[in-house]
Amino acid sequence: MRRGSRLSFRHGGALMDPVTQQLAFDFETAPARQLRVVGSGDAALRQAAEVQEMFLRAVQLEENPATIHEAAEIYSAILVMRPQHAPALINLGTIHYNLRRFQEAEGLYRQATLADPEYALAFFDLGNVLDEMQRLAEATTAYQKAVALVPQYADAHYNLALAYERQGQRRRALRHWLAYVRLDPVGPWANHAKEQARKILNTEKLSIVSRRGRLVKVAG
Repeated sequence: MRRGSRLSFRHGGALMDPVTQQLAFDFETAPARQLRVVGSGDAALRQAAEVQEMFLRAVQLEENPATIHEAAEIYSAILVMRPQHAPALINLGTIHYNLRRFQEAEGLYRQATLADPEYALAFFDLGNVLDEMQRLAEATTAYQKAVALVPQYADAHYNLALAYERQGQRRRALRHWLAYVRLDPVGPWANHAKEQARKILNTEKLSIVSRRGRLVKVAG
């Protein structure tokens, strides 16, 4: 099971990198946004700026194991202000995930999927925690959603292929192994995906599927 990704998502006007699960500074658009907030007199915009500042501070604290709990407190404070703040839900969920508090992580990830149904990372992380909890069918559904939202999400294809293989659905797994190799062709993960695809293809050469969906052996 893979935790990372090479995609970036824009969420709430900011770029998010799912590899680090951090907001990336968008220098091209940030100055304009700041000018709109400062001096506008709009309480909602001032709160949005405060929430973004808190979030970025929490991300920095999360990088140091010694300040993880402080980061969690800030994420929790953000969620008091903005219960539907999907990035805070995701990052707080990941803190719980890394501490093996899987039920807490699941709840936060599910809230993130409801807060932003187009947020592929939320479904990917939900799939990961469900997999850890041995709820493979539910994990598969979550990975499927992540892939449907972002077809180029390589790591979601990888984990979905693993999930299908563990359920004996090798032909479905093959599609996602090949998708992963196409999207991320170099490195040990790609080598593993290529090997799994090769094994499936070699096996399937000896079989055909009848009209009734049953595998029928063919003489080699």
